[in-house]
Amino acid sequence: MRNGHRPLLAAATVAVATAGVAYVFGPGPAPADTAAGRAADRTADQASEGARSAAGAAACEVDAAYPKRQLRGVWIATVRNIDWPAKPGLSPARQQADYVRILDDAVKRRLNAVFVQVRPASDAFYKSPHEPWSQWLTGTAGRDPGWDPLPFLIAEAHRRGLEFHAWFNPYRAGDGGDPAKLPATHPARRNPSWVVRHEGKLYYNPGLPQVRAHTVKVIQDVVQRYDVDGVHFDDYFYPYPGKGTKFADKSAFTKYGKGKSLAAWRRANVNTLVAEVGQAVHAAKPHVKFGISPFGIWRNSSNDPTGSATKGLSAYDSIYSDARAWIKARSVDYVMPQLYWPRGFAAADYAKLVPWWAREVRSTGVHLYVGQALYRVGTRDTPAWTKAGELPAHLTLNRKHPEVAGDVYFSAAHLAKNPLGVLDRLVKDHYTRPALLPLMPQRGGTAPAVPAGLRRSGESLLWKASPGARAYAVYRVANGKADACATADARNLVAVVPATGTAEQAHPAADGGAYLVTAVDRLGNESAPAAAPLT
Repeated sequence: MRNGHRPLLAAATVAVATAGVAYVFGPGPAPADTAAGRAADRTADQASEGARSAAGAAACEVDAAYPKRQLRGVWIATVRNIDWPAKPGLSPARQQADYVRILDDAVKRRLNAVFVQVRPASDAFYKSPHEPWSQWLTGTAGRDPGWDPLPFLIAEAHRRGLEFHAWFNPYRAGDGGDPAKLPATHPARRNPSWVVRHEGKLYYNPGLPQVRAHTVKVIQDVVQRYDVDGVHFDDYFYPYPGKGTKFADKSAFTKYGKGKSLAAWRRANVNTLVAEVGQAVHAAKPHVKFGISPFGIWRNSSNDPTGSATKGLSAYDSIYSDARAWIKARSVDYVMPQLYWPRGFAAADYAKLVPWWAREVRSTGVHLYVGQALYRVGTRDTPAWTKAGELPAHLTLNRKHPEVAGDVYFSAAHLAKNPLGVLDRLVKDHYTRPALLPLMPQRGGTAPAVPAGLRRSGESLLWKASPGARAYAVYRVANGKADACATADARNLVAVVPATGTAEQAHPAADGGAYLVTAVDRLGNESAPAAAPLT
């Protein structure tokens, strides 16, 4: 996916070459849905938030246009300086200022999560004991930048109420094809038997247990030492088909294949790594989420009748990425398929892809977020992307499928560009209110205590901090009549206020009406509301 000047286009281009059609992807018909069933599903997802919600929220009608819980994220790619830093070797002050600008753009658009690439190519945007500093940070691989960016990246995201997911590429060993150009301490230099040279790039061999162990060690180190909220993989597993060169892993297959076919063995290698990473992440810190953004097509129905009605590259068969297996095994907490094709596109209809993925995650506990192609808006890749309404229409369609718990946009550089004014439309039509993060019960957490001492003072709302709160949700009921359903959806949600660490919190309250405040932990577990006395 995000490995070139036009990051996510690379995967789509592969599909073109494979199928002979531009951007080839999509699935089968949508399942039968009813408004009552969708409302019940959303209500169930919003329950379990303290003693109040289990009994109260279930009886409340919620409006799909005002989702209370929704992941709204953006990828921040560092490889080749796609999004950040602007170029290698900038001063720490400039790097920090540019990053903060991205976060402020995200907050302006009412996003609540960032996915920041911290290991683009067996290198590091943090002080690593295992891998060298990234060339895209300092200009020279291995050169110390004089500061550790990761605590700053995380703290600034949290200060703005943004969940921070550390994004790793598991198998890319170097951006070029010559290991001699890597630092002497680089794992690929120290362990040349781990590396496969393939079409001008260096890859770690996924079939080697030593490679898996190293990858797990790198990721677990970050989770243990830094306050990340999630660990994220993109769609790079075995290399995408390029010039037709065979991936040179025959010796590893001979040693470890154990009677499997080459394809089954490769898929098993990826599945094993995914399972081991998930286990290591959750063992280190149970609250940290682990998810993957797979290629938008699992298999074509021509390969497998349970696959999607598509004609493009099959991730299962071509890059040995079996998202269905991860979902069934619950090796991941979420999947975020890259669905970068418009509605009605004959070879890859977004309106068919979404229900296919929704069926895959249904009743599994694995969350589904959709990777959205913000970078294609305004381009002439297909006529649909020349229209400002295409991307917002994707979110409208998502409302029909309660399994879709949010969207993530590629990429951060396009937040500031706002192509065709599409972000203004998203905010106006879909993000009119802030949103809490979707609940993930398997990751634990506990609703903090109800905020104490809530009161209005002049044009401010004040309350005492609740231990364990990452943020506070502020609701305003304009008519002053706050009932048990006032917090059931986001119609009354006016702000999600990050915890400041001080003894008392504040938020503007210049408007009339009744105000309610809840405390929210880092996983989105929400307390019962405190009500401010009417003045």
